[in-house]
Amino acid sequence: MITIDLDSPEPLFHQLVLQIKQAIENKQLQAGDALPSIRQLAADLDINAKTVAKAYRLLERDSVIESKGYRGSFVRSDALDNLHIDINEWLGSTMLVDIEKYRKAGATDSEIRNAFTQAMSR
Repeated sequence: MITIDLDSPEPLFHQLVLQIKQAIENKQLQAGDALPSIRQLAADLDINAKTVAKAYRLLERDSVIESKGYRGSFVRSDALDNLHIDINEWLGSTMLVDIEKYRKAGATDSEIRNAFTQAMSR
Protein backbone atom coordinates (compact mmCIF):
# COMPACT_ATOMS: atom_id res chain seq x y z
CA MET A 1 0.00 0.00 0.00
CA ILE A 2 2.98 2.34 0.44
CA THR A 3 5.03 3.35 -2.56
CA ILE A 4 8.14 5.47 -2.58
CA ASP A 5 9.17 7.74 -5.42
CA LEU A 6 12.94 7.89 -5.36
CA ASP A 7 12.91 10.65 -8.00
CA SER A 8 10.64 12.93 -5.97
CA PRO A 9 12.20 15.98 -4.33
CA GLU A 10 10.06 15.10 -1.28
CA PRO A 11 12.22 13.37 1.37
CA LEU A 12 11.54 9.65 1.68
CA PHE A 13 10.58 9.86 5.36
CA HIS A 14 8.03 12.58 4.54
CA GLN A 15 6.53 10.45 1.76
CA LEU A 16 6.08 7.66 4.32
CA VAL A 17 4.48 9.98 6.88
CA LEU A 18 2.02 11.36 4.32
CA GLN A 19 1.08 7.95 2.96
CA ILE A 20 0.49 6.45 6.40
CA LYS A 21 -1.66 9.46 7.34
CA GLN A 22 -3.60 9.07 4.07
CA ALA A 23 -4.14 5.36 4.74
CA ILE A 24 -5.60 6.23 8.15
CA GLU A 25 -7.76 9.00 6.71
CA ASN A 26 -9.04 6.65 3.97
CA LYS A 27 -9.70 3.99 6.63
CA GLN A 28 -7.24 1.54 5.09
CA LEU A 29 -5.57 1.61 8.51
CA GLN A 30 -7.74 1.87 11.59
CA ALA A 31 -7.25 2.41 15.31
CA GLY A 32 -5.34 -0.49 16.81
CA ASP A 33 -3.97 -1.76 13.50
CA ALA A 34 -0.34 -2.82 13.60
CA LEU A 35 2.15 -1.19 11.27
CA PRO A 36 4.91 -3.24 9.68
CA SER A 37 8.08 -3.37 11.72
CA ILE A 38 10.72 -0.82 10.80
CA ARG A 39 12.98 -3.50 9.37
CA GLN A 40 10.17 -5.15 7.43
CA LEU A 41 8.93 -1.92 5.85
CA ALA A 42 12.47 -0.85 5.01
CA ALA A 43 13.11 -4.21 3.33
CA ASP A 44 9.78 -4.12 1.47
CA LEU A 45 10.49 -0.61 0.14
CA ASP A 46 14.23 -1.20 -0.32
CA ILE A 47 15.16 1.85 1.74
CA ASN A 48 17.24 2.46 4.84
CA ALA A 49 15.67 1.42 8.15
CA LYS A 50 16.71 4.78 9.63
CA THR A 51 14.38 6.48 7.14
CA VAL A 52 11.43 4.37 8.29
CA ALA A 53 12.39 4.90 11.94
CA LYS A 54 12.38 8.68 11.40
CA ALA A 55 8.93 8.54 9.80
CA TYR A 56 7.60 6.44 12.69
CA ARG A 57 9.12 8.87 15.23
CA LEU A 58 7.41 11.80 13.55
CA LEU A 59 4.08 9.96 13.44
CA GLU A 60 4.47 9.12 17.10
CA ARG A 61 5.34 12.73 17.92
CA ASP A 62 2.16 13.84 16.13
CA SER A 63 0.10 11.29 18.13
CA VAL A 64 -0.87 9.30 15.06
CA ILE A 65 0.82 6.04 16.04
CA GLU A 66 2.16 4.62 19.27
CA SER A 67 5.08 2.34 19.87
CA LYS A 68 4.55 -0.57 22.21
CA GLY A 69 8.17 -1.57 22.61
CA TYR A 70 9.01 -4.95 21.17
CA ARG A 71 5.38 -5.55 20.18
CA GLY A 72 5.59 -2.93 17.44
CA SER A 73 3.86 0.25 16.36
CA PHE A 74 0.10 0.68 16.20
CA VAL A 75 -2.41 3.25 14.99
CA ARG A 76 -3.63 5.28 17.97
CA SER A 77 -7.31 5.35 18.87
CA ASP A 78 -7.36 9.14 18.36
CA ALA A 79 -5.26 9.10 15.18
CA LEU A 80 -8.02 10.59 13.00
CA ASP A 81 -8.17 13.63 15.27
CA ASN A 82 -4.40 14.13 14.98
CA LEU A 83 -3.82 13.65 11.25
CA HIS A 84 -3.66 17.33 10.46
CA ILE A 85 -1.16 18.32 13.12
CA ASP A 86 1.61 20.19 11.33
CA ILE A 87 4.49 21.11 13.60
CA ASN A 88 6.26 22.98 10.80
CA GLU A 89 3.26 25.23 10.19
CA TRP A 90 2.92 25.91 13.92
CA LEU A 91 6.63 26.65 14.27
CA GLY A 92 6.55 29.03 11.32
CA SER A 93 3.57 31.01 12.55
CA THR A 94 4.85 31.13 16.14
CA MET A 95 8.29 32.28 15.03
CA LEU A 96 6.80 34.99 12.81
CA VAL A 97 5.03 36.50 15.82
CA ASP A 98 8.24 36.40 17.86
CA ILE A 99 10.36 37.84 15.04
CA GLU A 100 7.96 40.77 14.66
CA LYS A 101 8.33 41.47 18.40
CA TYR A 102 12.12 41.48 18.08
CA ARG A 103 12.01 43.78 15.05
CA LYS A 104 9.66 46.19 16.84
CA ALA A 105 12.14 46.25 19.71
CA GLY A 106 14.83 47.35 17.22
CA ALA A 107 16.74 44.12 16.66
CA THR A 108 18.20 43.59 13.21
CA ASP A 109 17.66 40.37 11.28
CA SER A 110 21.32 39.55 11.77
CA GLU A 111 21.02 39.97 15.55
CA ILE A 112 17.89 37.81 15.58
CA ARG A 113 19.68 35.06 13.59
CA ASN A 114 22.71 35.18 15.90
CA ALA A 115 20.52 35.01 19.01
CA PHE A 116 18.58 32.09 17.55
CA THR A 117 21.78 30.22 16.69
CA GLN A 118 23.13 30.78 20.19
CA ALA A 119 19.88 29.67 21.80
CA MET A 120 19.79 26.49 19.67
CA SER A 121 23.34 25.58 20.66
CA ARG A 122 22.55 25.65 24.37
